[in-house]
Amino acid sequence: MAAKAGDDPESLMTLATVFCLRNLRKTMCYQGLRNKLCLRSDIFLPSEICDKLVNTYMELIHTDSNFEPEESFFQLFSDPRSTRLTRVQLREDFVRDRDLEAIRKQDLIELHLTYCNSLSSRSLKTLSCFRDTLVSLCLFGCSHIFYRKSGAPLACIEDTEDEEEESPASRQALETDFNFQGFNRLRLLNLGGLPDEVDAETLLRPLRSLTSLDLSNVQLLGTAFLTQWKERLASLVLYNVDLSEELVSTVVELVNLRHLDISRESRRPKFKMTRKTLTAIVQRLLNLVSLDISGHMMLDNCTVPHFEEAMGRPSIEPCKSSIYPFQELKRPLQFLGLYDTTLCNVTHIPAYKVTGSKNEDQVLNAIEAYTEFRPELAHRAINQLFDIARIQHCSQLLRALQLVIAALKCHKYDKSIQVTGSAALFYLTNTEYRSDQSVRLRREVIQVVLNGMEQYQEVTVQRNCCLTLCNFSIPEELEFQYSRVNQLLLKILEPARQDESIQRIAVHLCNALVCQVDNHHKEAVGKMGFVKTMLNLIQKKLQDRMCDQVMEFSWSALWNITDETPDNCQMFLNCRGMNLFLECLQEFPDKQELHRNMLGLLGNVAEVKALRPQLLTPQFISVFSNLLDSKADGIEVSYNACGVLSHIMFDGPEVWSMEEPRRDSVMDKMWDAIQSWDVSSRRNINYRSFEPILRLLPQSISPVSQHWATWALYNLVSVYPSKYCPLLIKEGGMSLLENVLELDSSQPETKDMARKVIDQCENFKEDPMETNHGQDVNHGQRG
Repeated sequence: MAAKAGDDPESLMTLATVFCLRNLRKTMCYQGLRNKLCLRSDIFLPSEICDKLVNTYMELIHTDSNFEPEESFFQLFSDPRSTRLTRVQLREDFVRDRDLEAIRKQDLIELHLTYCNSLSSRSLKTLSCFRDTLVSLCLFGCSHIFYRKSGAPLACIEDTEDEEEESPASRQALETDFNFQGFNRLRLLNLGGLPDEVDAETLLRPLRSLTSLDLSNVQLLGTAFLTQWKERLASLVLYNVDLSEELVSTVVELVNLRHLDISRESRRPKFKMTRKTLTAIVQRLLNLVSLDISGHMMLDNCTVPHFEEAMGRPSIEPCKSSIYPFQELKRPLQFLGLYDTTLCNVTHIPAYKVTGSKNEDQVLNAIEAYTEFRPELAHRAINQLFDIARIQHCSQLLRALQLVIAALKCHKYDKSIQVTGSAALFYLTNTEYRSDQSVRLRREVIQVVLNGMEQYQEVTVQRNCCLTLCNFSIPEELEFQYSRVNQLLLKILEPARQDESIQRIAVHLCNALVCQVDNHHKEAVGKMGFVKTMLNLIQKKLQDRMCDQVMEFSWSALWNITDETPDNCQMFLNCRGMNLFLECLQEFPDKQELHRNMLGLLGNVAEVKALRPQLLTPQFISVFSNLLDSKADGIEVSYNACGVLSHIMFDGPEVWSMEEPRRDSVMDKMWDAIQSWDVSSRRNINYRSFEPILRLLPQSISPVSQHWATWALYNLVSVYPSKYCPLLIKEGGMSLLENVLELDSSQPETKDMARKVIDQCENFKEDPMETNHGQDVNHGQRG
C-alpha cells in the first residue's frame, strides 16, 4: 500500500530530543539553588546533540503552547567542558541579552538571530566573544541590537543586572563602538533590516573574506565598498534596496557572484528594469546560477513577441528563451525570481525553478523562497495558492501543505500570514484532498490552526481556523489536542456579542467534540465552564427571542456533555438550566428540534438518582406530562419525556409528595403514549450504553417504567440490529429480560415485548447478516 502524503516518521533523534526537553528534570538536569535548572555533573553532550536541543527548544516555544520555557535554559550550555554548541538558530522576541551571554564561552560557528527585537547592544558585546570562530552570522530583523538600553554605554557582561532586561532599547542611543574587527573567519553575513542610522560601509569595512552578504532593506549611502569583495563574493542579496545605475555598475563588477537578488516588494520603484540592465547582468556575471528580479517594472522590449516565440512545449533552453537577455545564458539558471513581474507569464523561461504567479509551481516556489525573510511576499503567494485550491485543483498537495504549515509556524505573530494561511488550509484539507493525507500531516495542520486561534482573536482568523477544524473527523482527529481545542472554542464563545458565523461554527464544533467521547473527557470539559458557556448563549438567544442554530446546537451540546456525567448534570441545574428550559418551551412552542434536544438533556439529568428530587415539582411534572402528547420530531419528544418520567416513577410512590398532578394519572398518560408509538420508528438518537435503561427492568415499583425500557430496547434492536443486539448482549441485557418474564408484577404486554427482544437477539447471534433495516443509526445523539 502506498504511503500517504507526509507519512515519514520522526527520527529517533528528534523524538528523544523533544522528550528530554519536556522532561529536563527527569533526564539531564536537576533543580539547584533558587530553583535554578542545572546540568547533571555526569553529563557531557557533543555539539550534534546540543545544537539539536537548543534549536528544537526554540521551535517548541513558538509552536507548542503547552511547552513551558525554562528561565535558565541557556545556562545549561554555559560551560564548554560539558556542552558544545556550534550552530544555533534563535528567533523572535523571546531571546534576551542574558541568553546570549550565557553561551558566550562556546565556539560558535553559526549564529542566526532572526527578529530578535529584545536584544540590545549588550548582545553586540557578546557577539565579540565568538569572533575567532564565527563563520556565519545572521542579524536579520534584530532592529534594536545596535541601540543601548536606557541610553547606557556598551554593557560589560560581568556587570549586567537581570532587571535591565525589562527596559527596552532606546532608539536614540545608537551604539557606535561596535565593529566587526577580528571576525576574520566570518564568511556569511545577513544584516537585513539594518537601521538607517548605522553606516553599513563603516560596519563592514573590517571584513575581508565575505562570500555571502545580505543587505535586505538597508539604505546604502554609497555602493563602491562592495567591490572590496569582488574576488570572493558568491552571494549578494539587495532586496528592497533602491537600485541605481551606480549600484548596477558596481554589482556587475562582482564577477564571481553565483546568486544575485535585486528584487523588490513594490512595483513602484524609480528604477525600471531594462533589457540593457538585464543583458549586462547576464553577460558580466558568467557564474550566475540564481537571480531574483521580482517586483521590478519591466520595459516591454525585454520579451520576445508572441508570434516570434519558439514553437512547442515550454522549454528551459536559453536559446529558446522568451526573455531576450536570458538568451545569452550558457546554461539554464537553477533559480529565477520573477514574482510580481510580467516576465513570469512568458512561455519559455530558462530556469529550473521560477517564482511567479502564472501557475501552481511558480506560486509554490515563491512561498518556499520568501517565507523566512519576506512574509509580505509569502502572504501574497499563499493568497494565490488559496485561489488555486479553491477554484482549480492543487496537484502538489503535500508540498503545498508543508509550505503553508512552515509559513504559519515561522510567522506566528504575522496577522496577514495567519489570515491567508488558515484560509488556504481550509481548502487544502477538505474532502477532495483528504484521502491523500497522513495522520501526522493532518495533526500538524491542527496544531498550526490552534496556534492561530490562540494568538489572534480577530474575526477572520478565528473563522478560518474554526472552518478548517470542521474538515476533520471530530472528535477522533482532535483527541490528541482535546483539552486545548475545547478551551479555545469556549474562549471564542465567551463574548456576549460574538460574530454570528463564528459563534455558529464554534458551537457546532463544541457539540461534535463532546459527542461520542469518554466520560472523563466530558467531565474535564465540564470543569472548563462548558455548561455555563452554553447556558449563557441560550440566555442571550432568549433575550433576542431567536431560536437559530446556535440555540439548537447549544442544547444539543448540553445533551451530549451530560450523558452519564452526574457532575455536569448538577452544573446544569445549578446554573438555572431548568428555568431556561421552561422559558424556551414557552417562547418557542413549535420548535421540534429544540424540544427534542432539551428533553434528551433532561433524560440524562433524570438518570441521576440524587438529582431527581429537583425535577419532582408540580410545575416540571406537568410540563413532562403534557409533552407526552407531543408529535414533534416523530416520537422523539414524547419518548424522551416518557423516559424522564420513567426514572422519576422508578423512585416509588413515597417520594411523590405533591397532590397534583397525581402519580396514577401521569402513569396512565405514559401507558397511553407508549402504546401510540410505532415500534418500527427510525430514531434520531445514539446510545453508547444501555445501562440507564437496563436498571429499569428488574423491578416492580413502576411497571410503566419497565414497559418504557422494554419498548425502547425492542425498537432499537429491531430497527438497528447490527448496532444494538451485540451491545445488549454484551451488557447482560438478556438475563435481565428473562427476569422480566419471571416477575409477577410485569404486565402481559411488557412480557410479550421482552420475548420479542430476546428472540431478536437470539436470531441475530445465529445469523448476524442484516437483511432488514440495513442502514445504521443516523447522525443524532444521546446527550
